[in-house]
Parts: sequence; structure tokens; C-alpha cells
Amino acid sequence: MTKIGKWPKIGNIVLSILLIVTLAAGCGQQQAEQEVKGTVKIGYINWQEDVAVTNLWKEILEEKGYKVELLNVDVAPLFVGLSKGDLDLFLDSWLPLTQQAYWEKYKDKLDDYGSWYQGEAKIGLVVPKYVSINSIDELNGQKSKFREQIIGIDPGAGIMKTTDKAVKDYALSYEISQGSEAAMLATLDKAYKDNKWLVVTGWSPHWMFSKYDLKYLTDPKKTYGVAEGLHILANKEFTQKLPSIASILKKFKLNDQQIGSLEGLISQGLAPQDAAKKWAADNKTLVNSWMN
Repeated sequence: MTKIGKWPKIGNIVLSILLIVTLAAGCGQQQAEQEVKGTVKIGYINWQEDVAVTNLWKEILEEKGYKVELLNVDVAPLFVGLSKGDLDLFLDSWLPLTQQAYWEKYKDKLDDYGSWYQGEAKIGLVVPKYVSINSIDELNGQKSKFREQIIGIDPGAGIMKTTDKAVKDYALSYEISQGSEAAMLATLDKAYKDNKWLVVTGWSPHWMFSKYDLKYLTDPKKTYGVAEGLHILANKEFTQKLPSIASILKKFKLNDQQIGSLEGLISQGLAPQDAAKKWAADNKTLVNSWMN
């Protein structure tokens, strides 16, 4: 009886050892998978749609087990970093016009995953609808009301280069004010509340068109070109290293309502990562469609 009674204890010990070994193997495999997935470095610019979609993909990829690092830079150093492999992805390249010069310079080292925005991405000069002029070529006739100033954003942005060209093409007696998107929006907000005239560099998609009653000035000379796409660019080596991410990013599409609702959460005060988390949870079916 004594000898027989020892067997259950020995059996339990063996089972415990097997369980520990199995769990250890499982943890090791999980850790290995985590290491294989690795780190994704995404560069972004402080534009509303770029901040929104960059944080959305940070949320999605981290849920899938990747480590995601975000780097906020201006356009020129972003393209340099992307071409050198210091950055893996840029989710908001305006092509074929706005960032054409950067694309032409670095395209041999980059992959274009296509445009994710299902709408008319465009740039131009924007005024409140209460402003009585409708065309860029009318600006000189009302320059005192605009204080001879176009409110711009960061100097490295493609839209600023195009606006420099517009000033020359239309012989505008205007100074282009450089700053940030946040500063431009603050100036717009104050002028709009005071019913004052102002002209800003603007683009779609952007939540400001839902908050304020705005219009684009027509562009007879087509300096600002036609509607563009918002393209995802990647370093070529990254595409080869993580083709699974390339595959899902190529399926990523948002329409005006979808990107507007994501941007709106941020403009209402949510931190970008919190907004991304909430939006992804509220739009699971759409997000899952990119994953399949």
C-alpha cells in the first residue's frame, strides 16, 4: 500500500514538469513571434489627417504584436529618413503634384502602396464663404482687407512651395506667413469669429471644412493642379522585410466621412492615440476588412 501510494505523487510531479515545459515552450514561441514581427518606424507631419491615420495604424499594428515608433518631422527630412531606411513608412504623401519634387528625387528607394483616400484630395487658397471674392486673381483687388497676407503652414510643406509659385503666377502683392498648421488654424478661428477676411493655405480632407463655412478660391491658371491622392510610401527594404504589413496597408481605404470622424475625435480633445483606439473599436468591421 505504501509503494502504490507513491505513484500518484510521482505522476503529479511528472505532469507538473510537463506542464512547465509546455508553458515555457509556448512562451518562448510567443516571444520569438514577437521578435520576428519587430519594430515599425513611421514618420509623420503635424497635419490633421496624417496625425490621425498614423496613430490609427500605430494602434492596429501594436494590437497585432508589432512595436511602433512614431517620429514627427518636417517634409524634407522625412523623405531623407525614409529613403535611408531610418524610417519605414509615411502614410500621407500628396501625389502626384504637391510632393512631386521629393518623390522624383527619392523614388528609386521607395515603394508606393497607393492612395488610401477615397475622395478629392486637393490643395489651394481657402477663405470663409462670407468673403465676397471667388478667385485667386481677385486677391490683389482686395489686398487691404486681407492685410496683404496669406496664412501658411510649415515652410517645408509642398503646399507652401506651390503657394510661392501661385504668388508669382498671379503677381500677387502678398506675403506668405510661415508657421504651423496649429498656428494657421488658430488664426483662422479668431478671424472667423470676428467675421474678418483672411486667406489661408488649405487642403482636403480636413475637419476645418466641417467646423467652418469655407470655400476654395478658384484657380484659373491651375497652379495648384487637380485633385490628388494621399499615398502610403515605404522604404523598399521595409517592404521586403515585412511584406505582410505592405499587404494590409494596400487595402487601407477611408472616405470623407470616415477620415472626418477620426479627425473629429482629435479636434474635440481626445489624444490622438486615444482617438485611434476609440475609432478602431467603433469601426471593427472596416478595420478587419483590411486585415483579411
